[in-house]
Order: sequence, then C-alpha cells, then structure tokens
Amino acid sequence: MKKLNLAVLGLGEGRSIISAASSSNYWDISMICDVNEELCLQMQRSYSIPAYTLDYSEVLNTKEIDVIGIYTPDHLHASHIIQALDAGKHVICTKPLMTGLSEARQILRASERSGCHVMVGQSSRFFEPMMRQRKVFQEGELGELATMEAYYNADHRWFLEKPWARSEGFKWLFGGLSHPIDLVRWYFPDVSEVMAYGDITSNGAEKGLKHEDIIHIIFKTSMGRTARVSGTYSCPMPPEQRDSGMSCILRGTRGASQADYHELRYSEHIEGSEPRIIHFDREDFYFRFKGLSHHAGEYQNYIDYFARCIESGETPLPDLKEGLVTVACMLAVDRSLLEGRPVRVDEILREENLGYLMERQPSSRDRRKLFPGKQRRIKVEHG
Repeated sequence: MKKLNLAVLGLGEGRSIISAASSSNYWDISMICDVNEELCLQMQRSYSIPAYTLDYSEVLNTKEIDVIGIYTPDHLHASHIIQALDAGKHVICTKPLMTGLSEARQILRASERSGCHVMVGQSSRFFEPMMRQRKVFQEGELGELATMEAYYNADHRWFLEKPWARSEGFKWLFGGLSHPIDLVRWYFPDVSEVMAYGDITSNGAEKGLKHEDIIHIIFKTSMGRTARVSGTYSCPMPPEQRDSGMSCILRGTRGASQADYHELRYSEHIEGSEPRIIHFDREDFYFRFKGLSHHAGEYQNYIDYFARCIESGETPLPDLKEGLVTVACMLAVDRSLLEGRPVRVDEILREENLGYLMERQPSSRDRRKLFPGKQRRIKVEHG
C-alpha cells in the first residue's frame, strides 16, 4: 500500500508515535509541530523529519498530509480535532479524547462534513498481552463473559512534581484510569451506570493534589452485568512478581484470563486445558526509551492498524462515537465521586443532546458483537 503522510502535533507524548511511524512500512512523517522549537529541532534531527513548524495552521494547510496525530494537553484536543477534520485530515488522538462533552456535537458535525476518521489512541488495547487476551475471547474460548476487573495502580508521586499536575484541572480519572475504563467498555460496550468511591491520600495531599488519587468504580451494563475498575497513584507498589501495575481480568463461563501490561505477561485457565502463563519477550519492541513511561510498540501497533483500516475502508476502533461514550462514562464517574450516588451514563449524554449515542452501543449479550472473530476484521499485526 502507498504510505500515508503523518504530521504529529505535540512532541511530549508524541515522541512515541514518531518512533512508531519511523519504524513502520505504512507511514512517512511529513511534519512535526510544537510550541517548543528546541524540542522540534531535537526530534527533527533524531528522526530525519523533513519539516517542523510552531504554527498548527501550517500543518492544516499542507495538502500532502493525510493524518494528524494529536498529542497535545487534554483540554486542547477538541479544538485541534475539529480543525484537523475541517482541513480534510484523518485524526489519531491520544486518550482521553476529551475531558468534557461541551464540544462533542461540533466534533461530530465536523466528522460528518469531512468524511474523515477519528481514532482514539487507547494504546492499552494494542499491548501484546491484551491483544492475546482479546483473540482468545473473540474465539469464544472463555465462554460467555460473566464479569471482569481492570486496574491501573502506580506510585506516581514523582509526577506531582510537575506544577500543572497539581492544578485544579488535573484528575487521575482522566489520566491513568482512562486505560482500564476503556478496557471495560471494550468488553462491555453497553455500560449504563457507574458507582464510584475515592479519596486523596495524605501523600497526594502533601504534594498539593486537588482530586482523588484512589478511585474504585463499579460499572453496570444494560443487561445487569458488572465490572470493577480501580486506581491508586500515590502509594508504593508490591513487587511486579506478585502483582501487575496494570491488568485486565476476564471471567467467563468456560475460562478465565489475565493480561498484565508492563510485565508482558498473559495467563489463562480454560476448562479442559492446563493453566498456562506466557511471557512475551518483546521489551525492545514495546519499550524503546529509558524506563516504561513511553511504550512506542503499542503505538506502532495502533497506527499500523489505522493505516490498514484506511486502505480497506474499515472503521478504525475505538472511533469517535465510541470515544465520546467513554468520555461520558468518565464524567459519570466524576459525578458519582462528587455526589455519592450511582450515575447513569445516558444522564450525562442527554445533558449535551447526545442520548442517541447510547442507543448505538451493542448489548453485552449480543454474541455477534461480543465475538467479532466470527466476522471480517482487520488484524492487529506488529513487530
């Protein structure tokens, strides 16, 4: 296939997609954009990128660019997406898609006008253990999914040294917890109600944190199934041999599986088979920078998947509408934390005249949607 021309907006987290595209047979990086010229020059030299700019309008007006990767601060995503769509560009936007829904209808209209795709960069779906877990689930090996748990725990006290991380606008709900919440919606797309509890630890309070750094959530689907999500961000962690920082556990009627993120570990126990644990020896692919904070391998998986979808005419997932409902789920969690009550997702959507989006969510008992392996789908290849 003909390579797609990519521009990257925001070079902090954006360096992961730059590394990914530079290693891919599907992409050429045409331009990078950031307000920090020194960072632009550094990235341009490191990856031999033809052009950089400090002005987003130059990216928008460059006809050769097919796709814009948006990795700017969360509150800027909506504006940057709308401008990209109006310029006729496909969009990959890092999670969370947005932190509110006030501009959702504008984005939907821009998407309809342009005919371009918006994919949310929910990178956790494209990590090796999670991809293996999904494949086993799609093939029906676990039977009917009864319940699931997903969590993301980390000692991120170092993160609170950043002044903006102590601002009123920063919430771990939209940062860390957006990963496991998306995993729940991947398997239970018809989440209808949430109940959340949270607290600010003394560790977080001493650093000046304004919102909860411990959050526990119960999700309920329209069919009455439940899932649990947890996150803790200012406390020490157990050894990784004992527990994973981020994990997804599926419990089905015929088997159970667990995908552990940073450990590149997948475990399963299926009726009639011996339990097994798989360790994926792919650290060099996934963790290309020092430490585990930037994991470019999963970005390569999802941008290559996006490219194949564009070529075949498939809709890359999670798409804009799925992403907006996930934002509504997070806003329902936020309201539940504030008001101490269960909150329905459609309550949030109706306030922005978006209630119809819930009607388009598949039921968690719709086997055709639960097991898309029985349908045509785009493979997630990697390496």
